[in-house]
Amino acid sequence: MTADSSLGIDFNHWIYRFLALLIDSVIIGIPVYIIWNFVFWSIFWSGDWWLIGYGSWLILPFIFGIIQLFYFVILDVAWGATIGKRIFGLKVQMTNGSKVQFGQAFLRNLSKVYWLFLLLDWIIGIATPGPDKRQKYTDRMAGTTVIQIKQAFAAVSPPPPPPPS
Repeated sequence: MTADSSLGIDFNHWIYRFLALLIDSVIIGIPVYIIWNFVFWSIFWSGDWWLIGYGSWLILPFIFGIIQLFYFVILDVAWGATIGKRIFGLKVQMTNGSKVQFGQAFLRNLSKVYWLFLLLDWIIGIATPGPDKRQKYTDRMAGTTVIQIKQAFAAVSPPPPPPPS
């Protein structure tokens, strides 16, 4: 199967976006794990054992989602891409080609607060493609898109040798 199916969906684009999300999630997961351990052991030693159960199901995903939201928003505005997107040669921009502003970046990343919202965002975006087939649903709402600016894993070409003297 080629990258473009009969539906007009570029599967490579969505695979790159998914892999970039996984890389960014690992990057975010490290500080969340540290924060969670601090919270867990504080609760453990305080004797409020019942909070540990609620923390595992409620607090940890919320902390992860909030940190993930701000990570994506800040890097989308500052660099036009997260670390994961940069690795795969992807860039976030407005549909007219301009730089993403804070409000649009916040709106397009709002679904990352909870994994189920993000899954629905992607499914709706892929199943009901708009004029730009690279947009998830919140990208359409924010007027943003993710484009391929360079080949994934492309090596930087070495500079030419200096002229002979």
